[in-house]
Amino acid sequence: MKYKFLKLLGLSSVIVLLIAANYPKDKYFEIAKNLDIFATLFKEVNKYYVDEVDPTELVNVGIYSMLSKLDPYTNYIPEEQVEDYRTLTTGEYGGIGAVIGIKNNKVVVVMPNEGFAAHKAGINVGDEIISIDNNEVQGLSIPEISRLLKGKEGTKVAVAVKKPASESVVTVEMLRERIHVKNVPYYGKVTDKIGFIQLTDFTQNASLEVKNALQELKNDGVESIILDLRGNPGGLLSEAINISNLFLPRGAEVVSTKGKIEEWNKQHKALNNPVDLDIPIVVLVSGSSASAAEIVSGVIQDYDRGVLIGKRTFGKGLVQATRPLAYNAKLKVTVAKYYIPSGRCIQAIDYSKRDEDGYVEKLPDSLRVAFKTKGGRLVFDGGGVDPDIKTSRDPYAPITRSLIQKGFIFDYANDYKVKHTSIPSSDDFDISDEEYTKFVSWLAGKDYDYTSHVEQVLTDLEENAKSEKYFEDIESQIVQLEKKIRHNKDNDLQKFSDEIKEVLEEEICARYYLHKGMVESSFDDDVDVKAAIDVLSDQERYKKILSGEKI
Repeated sequence: MKYKFLKLLGLSSVIVLLIAANYPKDKYFEIAKNLDIFATLFKEVNKYYVDEVDPTELVNVGIYSMLSKLDPYTNYIPEEQVEDYRTLTTGEYGGIGAVIGIKNNKVVVVMPNEGFAAHKAGINVGDEIISIDNNEVQGLSIPEISRLLKGKEGTKVAVAVKKPASESVVTVEMLRERIHVKNVPYYGKVTDKIGFIQLTDFTQNASLEVKNALQELKNDGVESIILDLRGNPGGLLSEAINISNLFLPRGAEVVSTKGKIEEWNKQHKALNNPVDLDIPIVVLVSGSSASAAEIVSGVIQDYDRGVLIGKRTFGKGLVQATRPLAYNAKLKVTVAKYYIPSGRCIQAIDYSKRDEDGYVEKLPDSLRVAFKTKGGRLVFDGGGVDPDIKTSRDPYAPITRSLIQKGFIFDYANDYKVKHTSIPSSDDFDISDEEYTKFVSWLAGKDYDYTSHVEQVLTDLEENAKSEKYFEDIESQIVQLEKKIRHNKDNDLQKFSDEIKEVLEEEICARYYLHKGMVESSFDDDVDVKAAIDVLSDQERYKKILSGEKI
C-alpha cells in the first residue's frame, strides 16, 4: 500500500511536469517543481528515516500545514470525513436523531429531535447511554459515540440506557432513519401580534422552512416578525439569497461575488415572488452570526427593510466551494468575496496579511469605509454587520457558569422531572423561592467551587508583582484583600439567584417540552427579544430608525 502510494505520488508529479513543460515561465512550472521536490523528499524520508513512517499521516500534516497559511475556511476533507461534511451542508444523516453530550463523566442525551427514532422510542433528555450495540461508551469521545449511533437508513441499532433516578438499564432497539436537522427548530409567537422564527443553519431547504414558518404565523394573525440569527454560523449561499428574497421584490440585487476565476464574478438577484414586502421585521444578530447569516441581515439593513438588534456580527465575507480530489477526498476552498447591495464587503480579516509571527489582526474601525443604505443611512464595511440597536447582557457569574459546566443544573432538572409529572406551559413556568431553596439544599456537599472575577484579578496582580519584584512591598495589602474578597458560595447563590433561576427554568422546561420549551422559557429574560418587542410595538419608532432619524 505504501509503495502504491509513492508510485501514484511520483506519477502525479510527472504528469504535472509534462503539462508545465508547455508553460516554462508560468506559475505552473513552480507548482510542478515544488511537487517534484515534495515527492522526492518524501521518498528519501520513507527510505532512510530510522523509524517507520505512516505515509497518510505524514502527507496529511503537510496538507494541513499548507492550508493553514490561507484562511480557516479552506479545508482538506479526507474520504473518511466526507460523510460528516455532507451532514453539515445538507443537515441530513442516518441515525436515531438525538444530540448527546458528556455530563459528570456520563454520556447523556442532551436533546432528542422531536418526531425521530429516539424520541419515538421514549428516549428523553437526561437519559444516560451505557452501550451501543454492546459497545460500552464510557471513555469514548462524542465523535466516536456519534459514529456508533449513525449508520445506513433502515439498519437496527440497540442502545442501552439508564433513566434518571433509576438503577436499571433498559435496551432500546431502533431503526436508523434519515434524519433531517431542522434549520428552523422553533417558530411561534412572543405576543399576540409578533411572531418569532429561530433560524440556526443555512443547509438545504432552509428558505422553504422559513417561508413555511412565516406563512403559518401570518395565517395565525401575526403582524410583525422577529428573525433570530444569533449564533447562526452560515451555510449555503443559495439559501441566504432565497431567504432574503422572502422579503424583497423579484429582481432585487441580493449579493454579488468576486473572485480570481471569472465564473465566480456573479450578481445574484431575487428570482422568486416575495412572501411579504411590508411586514415589519427585526433581525437578531450576535458576534457568532456569520457568513450567510450576515448576508441576510446585511441585505435587510441595506434595503432598510428591517431593524437589526444585538451585537456586531462575526465578519465573514468569504465564499467557499467544494472541489473533488483523488480517492474521494474533497477540498473546501475560498473562491470569492461577497458584497451586499450597498457595495460593502463585511469581511473583517485580511488573511493574506500576517505579522512575523503569522498572526492576523482584524481591520481597525478607523479603516472601515462608509457606504449608504437604500434610504441613505451610513453603514460600514470590513468588520461584520453593525446592528441598528446594540444590546448588551452581562456574562453569567462564575458561580452560574460553574453550576452549568459541572452538570448540576442538568442533573437537578432530571431530578425535578422524576418528582413532577407535569408543569405549566413554558412561558408560564417559574422557579419559586421555595423551589430555589430546595435547589440550594440539594447542592449541599457538592463540589462546584470556582474563581470569582475579583479573585482572578487579585491572582494576576500577585503574579505580576512577583515577576516585577514588588511583591514584598505589597504582600500585606494583598493578604488583607484576599481575606476580604474570598468568595462565599452561599452568598453567591443568593446574590445571583435570578440568573441561576433563569437557567434552571430553561433546563426544566426542556424536560417537558424539548427545544420548544427551552426557547419559550427564555423569552422573558432575553434582552434582545425584549428590545425587539419594544421596537415592533412602536411603529413610529421603527420607521424613524429605518429612515435614519435620531430618536
